[in-house]
Amino acid sequence: MAVLGIAALALGPAVLAQIDGDRKGVAPVDSSGSFEVGGIDVDVVAPSAQAARSAGWRIAQRKGWQLLSRRLGAGGGLVPDGTLDAIVAGIVVENEQIGPNRYIARLGVLFDRSRAAEILGIAGQVNRSPPLLVIPVQWSGGAPHVFERRTAWQEAWARFRTGNSTVDYVRPTGTGPDSLLLNAGQVLRPGRGWWRTVLGQYGALDVVIPVVHLYPTYPGGPVVGAFQARFGPDNRLIAQFNLRVSSADAIPALLDEGVKRLDAAYQGALNSGILRVDPSLFAPPEPEPLVGEDAGDAVPGADEGDLAIADRPAAATTTISVQADTPNAASVTAVESTLRGVPGVRSAATTSLALGGISVVRVGFEGSIAQLQGALEARGWQVIAGNGALRIFRTVTPTAPPNSAPDNATQQ
Repeated sequence: MAVLGIAALALGPAVLAQIDGDRKGVAPVDSSGSFEVGGIDVDVVAPSAQAARSAGWRIAQRKGWQLLSRRLGAGGGLVPDGTLDAIVAGIVVENEQIGPNRYIARLGVLFDRSRAAEILGIAGQVNRSPPLLVIPVQWSGGAPHVFERRTAWQEAWARFRTGNSTVDYVRPTGTGPDSLLLNAGQVLRPGRGWWRTVLGQYGALDVVIPVVHLYPTYPGGPVVGAFQARFGPDNRLIAQFNLRVSSADAIPALLDEGVKRLDAAYQGALNSGILRVDPSLFAPPEPEPLVGEDAGDAVPGADEGDLAIADRPAAATTTISVQADTPNAASVTAVESTLRGVPGVRSAATTSLALGGISVVRVGFEGSIAQLQGALEARGWQVIAGNGALRIFRTVTPTAPPNSAPDNATQQ
């Protein structure tokens, strides 16, 4: 059993405000998908406290860029400070001590994903999983909780920054109908029809179910967390492990480390082909229209060929959402052009733009979603079908796979 240190992550004021603002739900603190590099130690002496802090942040940016570059297989070279200022999305203060002329801190750096990927020459090479709905189940006091009330486990998943993960997590906030649709009972229901309805509400194609059982030894004493990585409508177990902290005050640190390890387990399952969309969650194909004598009564004076043409109904236009990776503006144009070139497509317009992420294109197609899937696969696309939606991507092997190990892993 691994043992965690008791020092909890120091959250900045903006993070605390975002979590504590709404007692009914917890919104993710970062959904931008930025690259994150953490655990950067700096120790700077300067004429003033402000100058020392500014210099420390500057050094953290440089170190962070070198670490990110090496992790993504780009060699670890430096870029000018002006370029770093343009691509750094934020500084995460994990711990800091400020003196009159000295600054000692452990920092994290967030890099804008699309800009950093273009500079490193890896734009479009890091593929992510299809969107997967997260249902965090916490067992405490002998009962399971998801969104019925606010839990420390949900807060831990809200704090987790997903930019370094190859898993595309869809994290509900716990507000609105979440507590009714997503509960501990739902994860035990294998019925595919209802799962298709639920997943369609959140724009996901499948589900991951991270579970934690908290076992306090005595009030205020050591706490053991038993973690499980589960997946899919059949609640399949992928991995499990135990972690321990010395006091109840360190439960947030326990859960944060649990989230990181579960994410590593999910990424490993994705790379090995275990974490893939259940085909039974795909919408069933629509029946083909009847033609000829089975479609209706014979028309006097018409031969058999004319009858088939006359009785064939006009193709109805189906609206289909297509999700595609769009690392830059040129890729958006390329995806739209590809879709418009498919026979039967009458329109293709981007309705949700996410440069460096996954954009959504609304397609008007004369046919069924299965027919559009087949046409795209014939053109070399990898296609995953969901409830009224398609996820398309081209498989590209990275020159060097990203390192999925946490940068700021707690000492064991």
